[in-house]
Amino acid sequence: MSALESYLDSFDAEPGYLNWASFGPLSPAVRDEVHADAELLGSGRHTGIGLVASHSDEAKDLLAELLDCPRDEITLQPSTTYGLMHAFYGLAGELLLSPHEFPSLTVAAQRAQDAIGELRVRPLDTPDGIVTVDAVRAQLSDETTAVAVSLVDYRTGAVSDLGALRDVIGDRLLIVDAVQGFGVVDADYDAADVVCGNGYKWLRAGRGTGFARFSAIARDRIRPVLSGFAGSLSEYGVPGVGAPRPGADAFVIAPEDTLAAARLASSLQELRDVGVGAVAAEVADRARHIFALADRYEVPVLTPRDAHAGIVSLVPEAQDAGVLAAALANHGVTATARGGVIRLSAHAGTGADTLHLLGDALAETAGARALAAPVIFEPGIVLEPDAGIVDPDHVIES
Repeated sequence: MSALESYLDSFDAEPGYLNWASFGPLSPAVRDEVHADAELLGSGRHTGIGLVASHSDEAKDLLAELLDCPRDEITLQPSTTYGLMHAFYGLAGELLLSPHEFPSLTVAAQRAQDAIGELRVRPLDTPDGIVTVDAVRAQLSDETTAVAVSLVDYRTGAVSDLGALRDVIGDRLLIVDAVQGFGVVDADYDAADVVCGNGYKWLRAGRGTGFARFSAIARDRIRPVLSGFAGSLSEYGVPGVGAPRPGADAFVIAPEDTLAAARLASSLQELRDVGVGAVAAEVADRARHIFALADRYEVPVLTPRDAHAGIVSLVPEAQDAGVLAAALANHGVTATARGGVIRLSAHAGTGADTLHLLGDALAETAGARALAAPVIFEPGIVLEPDAGIVDPDHVIES
């Protein structure tokens, strides 16, 4: 069995699960790692505790390999937001940021501006809420010191071209929230200065598995304002506050959760073995099937078709929205619904059974739409739906 086949066989979530952009059910390898490490930590033996702690270094090594960067640029974090807060609180100057980004970006940036006063957030005006290279190019100013963007837009699945953004912004910092794309998008991470992510979605590692990469340029321009004891050279029993640790370790508040690091390392090992490119191709294939189903049953799609990840967002007509939501629930399809948008997110291991359930729900919606449509029974005359016997009171001129 090939590495890809083994990886695909490891997906054992219930059929109908299309919500990977919200939460990734833990993989069997991660679950096994949790049980084994919990037993080691329960023993109280120094060797067992040390073995579990070694997973932190393993996770950092794998992240450095997957992000194609030096090991000293990697730090583990409790979440994506922790990494972003380290970046924003220590940043000075003007930050160009779309107000339509996920709140992990917008809230952290605003809080940093309000608390420290050295950062100025300037809203990026974006067409349809999607950050584009042209929009960034047109709105850069001499005062702009950094641009922050999501690798994958959480609403639409649109993928940012990090290389093109780098070409446009020059030597300004590029800060990337990669949580919606890491592991399923073969991105040019070298173009970014700060990359923050988490393993609880596409990596199937559970919450608490955040990480961040701070390039040498980023570390030169971002002060480790939130650095805690674990991020400093302070020593036990020695008065005073030590300087920040060298490298990305400066951007750490407390010692790492070694159980979380073990989960992350396990999932990263799976990803490294199969290859991001292979996973990305499978995810794109599943998304193409969802596009085809939406087109077949005439449900409008918000997601751009030329650059997207595993997210396909449907925007049903007002009369279809409630019917579609109910049909998805009735057919056992798990998705995210927000503000009239139904976000479907398939992973590489999403099987045909799940796509069939989605197709059945969309077919039911299309059928209800057809029943609700006026019926033309004679040129120039239209019957209202469910009118029953032809009656003058139920006939309207077209």
